[in-house]
Amino acid sequence: MRLDHLSYAAGPDGLAATAARISELLGAEFVDGGIHPRFGTRNMTLALADDTYLEVVEVLDHPASDKAPFGQAVRARSALGGGWLGWVVKVSDIATAEARLGRQSVQGNRRRPDGAELRWKQIGVNGLISDPQLPFFVQWETGKDLHPSAGADGSLSLCCLEIAGDPLRVSEWLGQPVEAPLEDVKVEWVAPNGTPGIMAVQFQTSSGLVRI
Repeated sequence: MRLDHLSYAAGPDGLAATAARISELLGAEFVDGGIHPRFGTRNMTLALADDTYLEVVEVLDHPASDKAPFGQAVRARSALGGGWLGWVVKVSDIATAEARLGRQSVQGNRRRPDGAELRWKQIGVNGLISDPQLPFFVQWETGKDLHPSAGADGSLSLCCLEIAGDPLRVSEWLGQPVEAPLEDVKVEWVAPNGTPGIMAVQFQTSSGLVRI
């Protein structure tokens, strides 16, 4: 179990404009990730060091976004003005998470503009909706060459998550200490003053530390 990616919901100006603002801060360009047909969303992605990536995601005017928990989560966060949606850990066998959470994972996929299709299974988005400090889980079914972190040159990395929440609650959800999937990333825990969740993220860039 390791950190896979961070999700940031687009603001009222839309996906491209939100990604452009973050690109300017980080000094790196996002790429068009394509559409999640099962979730009614689309994204743009930015490869980071250590097999991780950042996505900016936007809900589509599509029936799937009303039915799929991920689409619902994105819509709700964007309706609040956009911002950090959540963090995601990757597992090698999602059956362990299914057994612990007592439900089945769902199939996810998206087709990139170049025609390549990415496929994975995920579980735990309902937990994120009810308690935004909690991550959800993914098991990739496509190879590392198609993972959104492929091609990262190491100049941009995630170095700290600032999370309002309870590390014991998150560890219980993960089934292991929260430090394990985040062993390369520092976490600063903040007592919630309102809704728990990611408050800010610190990145190491070629120009120094950037906090978003």
